[in-house]
Amino acid sequence: MPMIQCISPVDGSVYAERPALSLEAAKEAVVHARKAQKAWAKRPLEERVQLVLKGVARLNEMSDVVVPELAWQMGRPVKYGGEYRGFNERSNYVASIAADALAPLVVEDSASFERRIEREAHGVVFVIAPWNYPYMTAINTIAPALMAGNAVVLKHASQTLLVGERLVQAFVEAGVPEDVFQNVFLDHETTSALIAAGSFNFINFTGSVEGGRSMERAAAGTFTGLGLELGGKDPGYVMEDADLDAAVDTLMDGATYNSGQCCCGIERIYVHESLFDSFVEKSVAWVSNYKLGNPLDPETSLGPMANKRFAKVVREQIADAVSKGAKALVDPKLFPADDGGAYLAPQILVDVDHSMAFMREETFGPAAGIMKVKNDEEAIALMNDSQYGLTASLWTKDPERAGRLGREIETGTVFMNRADYLDPALCWTGVKETGRGGSLSIIGFHNLTRPKSYHLKKVTA
Repeated sequence: MPMIQCISPVDGSVYAERPALSLEAAKEAVVHARKAQKAWAKRPLEERVQLVLKGVARLNEMSDVVVPELAWQMGRPVKYGGEYRGFNERSNYVASIAADALAPLVVEDSASFERRIEREAHGVVFVIAPWNYPYMTAINTIAPALMAGNAVVLKHASQTLLVGERLVQAFVEAGVPEDVFQNVFLDHETTSALIAAGSFNFINFTGSVEGGRSMERAAAGTFTGLGLELGGKDPGYVMEDADLDAAVDTLMDGATYNSGQCCCGIERIYVHESLFDSFVEKSVAWVSNYKLGNPLDPETSLGPMANKRFAKVVREQIADAVSKGAKALVDPKLFPADDGGAYLAPQILVDVDHSMAFMREETFGPAAGIMKVKNDEEAIALMNDSQYGLTASLWTKDPERAGRLGREIETGTVFMNRADYLDPALCWTGVKETGRGGSLSIIGFHNLTRPKSYHLKKVTA
């Protein structure tokens, strides 16, 4: 029986392993989910919502286990307390809008006709969640999917092998039926075979662009709905009227928090020439204050990357850029814990351009490139010179200007004076190779249900 392993970035040990399900066993799990979903969907909406919130509350009670487990699995320092803030905010928000989001759209209710559009659960929703924010990315779909009456089958990345178990444990202990919410351990081959067999009614995948292509290939011809959140290379643009200190603080945090392993992390920054030198100087000082080390140490503010192969990609991109004329400004001597493996010092590069992979390809590490620009037109052209489009962060005191520029930027979300944040009231979506579909907000509920029309002609005496 093949085993799925989590290799801890803390010390390179095998932290956890689980046997992968056979295709037959996986199909049986889906059969149980499909059967249980019918009864779950018949429960009152408010009952489903409250059971999900009880599951969320139960997971909060497990923080003493969850937080160190995250550190061991993917390297986030215990100092930050896990993902509870965003996890709770998203869950509470979708609960608050569930009734309105799923309410029928009544076209006519007269003596002659009832005409309306109702939202009906898809059936079985398959969630394939990533390791970088394994609780928050998963809950984006799990909470509204369950509230809407779907059954959920969850598969996590091997790097965060235990997260699905914890989520299901919390929700089942809170009263969600076991077959309605299941965690599975699957290899890629079995996952693809399940999808190709049309096992699911909707699939949400968060991961790499190549992973998204694999999902689409597996689902080809099944007409299964797909939500895909894939790669990113999110830009920041600091205009001449920006609050410089606030921009440095937010953009550097957005570039390096979680060792830069954020879907919407800031990877490239364009700064108006009048602020460029000051921005760079302040940014280098900001980043140099990190303490890189063991994530289980409460003093550590920057942990290892989740896997040494991820850190290798970052180092290679930086080395390639430097060989082409870029300058690395952060002194590596400040970070003696950088071991050439998973532990990686943060870095800022200047004298970069878009001929370098560092400014084009997803880096997904604690490193950012900063370029000088003369005006908005140059900044827009550079921001759009990317195969990705998840978020863009604009720094100005002028909301009208930000809105005007935002309409020119090829992106899913436009921020002004903030970055690296997911607002659950807004649709989380991307363009180009970042993917398609959208989660959270009222639109997220609509993507996790299907419209069903009722045209009822009344018999009159």
